[in-house]
Amino acid sequence: MLYQLFNNTGIQNMNKSVRILLGLGLGLIGGIWFSQTDTTTMSGLPEIIEPVGTLWVNAIRMTVIPLLMALLVTAIAGQKTAGVAAQLGGKTIALFVLMVVASSFYTLLAAPPLLSLLNIDPAASASLLESSNATDVANTELPPFRDWLVSLIPTNPIRAAADNAILSLMIFTGLFAAALLKIDEAQRNAVVVFFTGIKDAMFVLIGWIMALAPIGIFALVFPLAATLGVSAISVLGSFIVIAAGLIVVMTLCLYPIAIIVGRVPLKDFIRAVAPVQIIGFSTRSSLAALPATFAATELLGISTRVSGVVLPIAVTLFKFASPIGRTAGTYFIANLYGIDLNVYEMFVIASAIGLFSFYSPGIPSGGLLIMAPVYISLGLPVEGIGILIAIDLIVDMFITAANVTANVTACALLSRDER
Repeated sequence: MLYQLFNNTGIQNMNKSVRILLGLGLGLIGGIWFSQTDTTTMSGLPEIIEPVGTLWVNAIRMTVIPLLMALLVTAIAGQKTAGVAAQLGGKTIALFVLMVVASSFYTLLAAPPLLSLLNIDPAASASLLESSNATDVANTELPPFRDWLVSLIPTNPIRAAADNAILSLMIFTGLFAAALLKIDEAQRNAVVVFFTGIKDAMFVLIGWIMALAPIGIFALVFPLAATLGVSAISVLGSFIVIAAGLIVVMTLCLYPIAIIVGRVPLKDFIRAVAPVQIIGFSTRSSLAALPATFAATELLGISTRVSGVVLPIAVTLFKFASPIGRTAGTYFIANLYGIDLNVYEMFVIASAIGLFSFYSPGIPSGGLLIMAPVYISLGLPVEGIGILIAIDLIVDMFITAANVTANVTACALLSRDER
């Protein structure tokens, strides 16, 4: 029954991927055709189509705050462990943080030089930026460090939510969730159930929004392709190659870690993770690959005492390769819109996306749904998230394959002494 459910989920994800790819293809082809057509009768077509894409992006943005709050509260106040399980849980989270820091730092060093090799027409990018409604946002400067530091503790959490001060809001939410652990269990459970309902409702709402992804993506990509013309294909294709290459390199680094530190034979590790990688690659969902991941840990001799704690936390919080794809994508959007990022801003982007990766929903392209606050705070056009979603089909396949590989690697590291 479990595998049948998994297979059905995989089919649905593949159908969604095909529709998204179709919307991307039609938007690119239609936009390029429009850019090559010498006619004045349809000169305003991109301006007519563009608001549809903006509406779809706004629909994604409206789910960000309630989803993040619900995920954080349920993760802290809703998971109660004790004794050895608590120790293992602490080690698991610490390992996940360390691995995400490593992937974020790797992207910070490797992505900018590679993306600087892309040949993006400055005139086309400037025209695209002027035609979007993100011009004013793009000119916003980062606040001084002192002001940023003071603002981490919000005086009014509700206003922080209204102002999209996500980091401040998350600090309040984390403290609130920790405080729930100190109150009566019945009262705590009532609050957790409430936020669980919000989380589940947000997932349903996101499902509705993503069902409209082909239309929204077409409306986003068409004006982009109409502005950039034929260069859109080469630019977007080059980014996909760079992002996928960065992810593959980091995935390969997990093999010696599992072999040397985790003391797993190379042949056994390759044989165990290969099916999981294929399933993750095809479904783009670590959750859908969970049954195969459990099977891989059993094949490596990892007890359920370890995998039963590590893997549920992993599919809920741990997105090892998400910072690679999302950070590289953010740098790409900055280049596309002609926005120069200094070292400090690139560091903030890598750090923020690495942090937010723990709160991203475990659905295809879920990591892109929580990036709006990063874009807003750094003055990047939020419409760029829609562009990344449009080209995320292939990148997200590599991200998920890397994520499930990291999940198995983490189990191997944490079970080393026991084995």
